[in-house]
Amino acid sequence: MKEEEKVIKMELIKITDCCYYFKGAVNIGYIKYNNYGILVDSGIDPSVAKKVMKIVQKKGIPFTHLFITHAHADHYGGAAYLQEKYKVTTIAPPFEEAILTYPQIHTMLLNSGNDSNKELQNKFLQGQAVKVDKICNEGINTIDDITFTALHFPGHSHFQMGLLFDNILYAADSYFGKDALKKHGIPFIVDAEQTMETLNKLLEIDCLGAVPGHGEFENDFSSSVQENILKHEEVYQTILLLLKQRYKGLEEILSSVCLKLNITLNSYMSYSLYRTSINAYVTKGINRGDISYHFENNKLLFTNSKGLYYN
Repeated sequence: MKEEEKVIKMELIKITDCCYYFKGAVNIGYIKYNNYGILVDSGIDPSVAKKVMKIVQKKGIPFTHLFITHAHADHYGGAAYLQEKYKVTTIAPPFEEAILTYPQIHTMLLNSGNDSNKELQNKFLQGQAVKVDKICNEGINTIDDITFTALHFPGHSHFQMGLLFDNILYAADSYFGKDALKKHGIPFIVDAEQTMETLNKLLEIDCLGAVPGHGEFENDFSSSVQENILKHEEVYQTILLLLKQRYKGLEEILSSVCLKLNITLNSYMSYSLYRTSINAYVTKGINRGDISYHFENNKLLFTNSKGLYYN
């Protein structure tokens, strides 16, 4: 057994007669409907996909469709392997489909639109290209006699979709389980305003329970969602408080917030991910009128519009 295979732990958990999930560092949903078998996401790389398929084959259950919730490599990294080895129809949301087709777009976005350096071109950020067969839109979709509800959950990514089937919500990274939330300190986001809208949307969904991308299935997931809301409010208020003291550039805001929340940036990857999230909060502040900016000595500096400026 290869070393990388030893660390892969996947367990198939039954939720309803139709709905299951493979519990792991990144959850993978599974839906059995008539003669169809749908995976919701594919894991970070082929080794995870292989592990999942071993369980599928051992249990004699079908695999016919792959629904990719969003174009982050930990959720689609095993897809190219599955497409190569199995006859599968792949479904994804619009816009995310473009990144799945051209995965380098994601790392370019993390690198201010520039071609990314080699440190960002790793399996955690940039998987192999995926061919998407069907685009799903928010609402009720019917593909190959399978009817499901797709829910638009932007914020963590640009056009993330969750999937509702048999009254079970596969929530992707619309929220993080409590342990995952503590681990990351600041969840990765691209839009802070949409993130909060998505979290509040989750609180209004009436279903039997939800499977997050990271965390355990919960019948009542409202407490976990509320913790996510509090975390995002904490980060945003931390930034506003910092900007009451004096003008700061984005790099100084990033450094100050990470120090405040005991987050260590020790790689170009972690720097790029957290910088993107912090910039999302700052952008929210500008759009809401909480943060203003000006240029000084060719530096873009921000301040709390409603606070005091101390030099």
